[in-house]
Amino acid sequence: MFERLRVAEAEGFDHVHGLVEATKRAFRARDRVITDPDRLAYPVDRYLDARFLDAEARNIDRRKAAQWPATRGEGDTIWMGAADASGLVVSYIQSLYWEFGSGLVLPRTGALMQNRGASFSLDRGALNALAPGRLPLHTLNPALAVLADGRVIAYGTMGGDGQPQTQAALFTRHVLFRQPLDRAIDAPRWVLGRTWASTHTNVRMEARFDGNLVERLLSAGHDVELLAEPYSDVMGHAGAVVRHPDGTLEGAHDPRADGGAAGT
Repeated sequence: MFERLRVAEAEGFDHVHGLVEATKRAFRARDRVITDPDRLAYPVDRYLDARFLDAEARNIDRRKAAQWPATRGEGDTIWMGAADASGLVVSYIQSLYWEFGSGLVLPRTGALMQNRGASFSLDRGALNALAPGRLPLHTLNPALAVLADGRVIAYGTMGGDGQPQTQAALFTRHVLFRQPLDRAIDAPRWVLGRTWASTHTNVRMEARFDGNLVERLLSAGHDVELLAEPYSDVMGHAGAVVRHPDGTLEGAHDPRADGGAAGT
């Protein structure tokens, strides 16, 4: 959707507003249709079809924020990526869902059980009704991009609904606007709606954003909250690893987190 807006440069109103509004449209589609893959009303490719994306992009107002409904949730997630000399690139994510998952530990192993079943509904008529063998709705989305220039990029983050937003910020900055990988991760970020351990539904922005951009977003109708921290844990813990066509490897990790990037 964002690609169809033909934004020319990073960090301005069109970049941030465009990604926030594309996020809203994507989340609305997700909440309307996503369920166990065996029970989808239509094949998932329908929602990546050019006609669907064209129609969604046309519904984005380039000057005004769309109304955003409240959503709630908590989570506990980590992302990892790796690449090796053979050309294998892996994007991996692990999550318990809530901070301590189900709160149940297997006595023999000490493994803490996740509670993704919390996304089911006890209403039999619901889209994600609880039933034997059904897969639950979840927000996990480790990303991997194979680019036309031969690069392979594994990237991702934790943070509930913030995950695809952080990925979109990282991808557009590094791939579309050619920012260095470390700068693309370091740059100030925003998040719309719920993240781990949070019930906020507004657009939260780190303090390093330019004040004029914040004012333009407010004028466009965005419900903006400017956070005090220049690097906020609310924005997720992003990372990326890139395998270049010549076999060299590049990695970067988020200064907001206690992870890291290393070669072995």
